[in-house]
Amino acid sequence: MISSFEELIKAVKGQGKKTIAIACAGDDVTLEAVREVERMGISECILIDSREKIQRAAEKIGYKVKEENIVEAGSDAEAAAIAVELVRSGKADLPMKGNMQTSDYLRAVLNKEKGLRGKGALSHVAVFEKPQGGLLIITDCAMTINPDLMQKVDLINNAVSVAIGLGCEKAKVAVLSYLETVNVNSQSTTDAAILSKMGDRGQIKNAVIDGPLAFDNAVFHEAAKHKGIESEVAGQADVLLVPNIEVGNTLYKSLSMMAQLKAAGVVAGAIVPVIQAPRADPMESKINSIALSQYLLEKSRR
Repeated sequence: MISSFEELIKAVKGQGKKTIAIACAGDDVTLEAVREVERMGISECILIDSREKIQRAAEKIGYKVKEENIVEAGSDAEAAAIAVELVRSGKADLPMKGNMQTSDYLRAVLNKEKGLRGKGALSHVAVFEKPQGGLLIITDCAMTINPDLMQKVDLINNAVSVAIGLGCEKAKVAVLSYLETVNVNSQSTTDAAILSKMGDRGQIKNAVIDGPLAFDNAVFHEAAKHKGIESEVAGQADVLLVPNIEVGNTLYKSLSMMAQLKAAGVVAGAIVPVIQAPRADPMESKINSIALSQYLLEKSRR
């Protein structure tokens, strides 16, 4: 299994170069990532935005843009639509969000007639490199606001597909709440119990599911041991399912910005992985997100 972003990027270098269509690429942080993945030889990037914005941002960082790689767009919505169309037409392999609102980007991706919808639901999957080694997957940090039980099944399936793509044989999924026992007055704990039993009965494939679990005893052995929790998941989860977007978004930003863990983001469930890293994320996260999506795409084609 891939256990670090360094290992992931090394693996991607062994694959064929992919073409990325970047919506709203006229941003210096985005272009720094573009320059780096092109230098690494893993990607060719189509830059979609106002030509003036792209050139101004490129001059700021001293990057010489290839004129033939610029596609003019008059608005964020148009840029997103062009990125999606380039992927649909086969002129690009993957779409990527640059400096734009996530809602505008996803509107183009989710368009029923011209978008990139797959057979199931779409959801955001974040991947973090743990300080002690290995990768941790968290969902949903950016798309699904307040998932009901069946939406949580979709979120687990998408996150597990990413884990399997990264080489995990059977993903250990922790369904998070604020405590480790079922409280009938708390929807997150009752949903967790049902999801755990659905996993036991084989209704959710390729996963061992346990919950409710709090964050600490989902990822730290000592915390689980202290609470007397014995399971295949507690203290060693591969995937964390958060109860709502407030928890997911806060957790993502806490880990990436305060704890400064290396991170990547992808929207799973579409016909191709959809590259999405928050606008405030550093260049390294954008590079990791590109590498993650390219790796998953290549795996899906085999």
